[in-house]
Amino acid sequence: MQKLVIRLAVLSERTELEQLQTRASLANEGDRDALLAHPDAIAIPAEQISIGRLFVAESETVIVGFAAVEPREDGESELDALFVDPHMQCRGIGRALIEYCADFAHKQGSAALHVVGNPHAKHFYEECG
Repeated sequence: MQKLVIRLAVLSERTELEQLQTRASLANEGDRDALLAHPDAIAIPAEQISIGRLFVAESETVIVGFAAVEPREDGESELDALFVDPHMQCRGIGRALIEYCADFAHKQGSAALHVVGNPHAKHFYEECG
């Protein structure tokens, strides 16, 4: 894989990001049935992009993943989304996005980046710290 670049998402990428999220969700057995029953469940809020809280990972100008960070009521930050294209998984992209989001949260004044994730991803998040 070529150099990975993480940057802010732009509104014109919204559909592409939703398609990536759909591919990643369908590739996960634990999410597949729910998504097939409710395909409208995937909708990235335009505001999340426009206020600078959604980040994309690119390899050779191709978007290979994305993550979002949202503020919590207690002043901390939460990882709101993390998706990597199924064909690009296990290459460090998810970990790089987590590190980027944790740094972003820290710069926003958060002591930690909180995660509420699917049980199947627990091991991955634990490995990321």
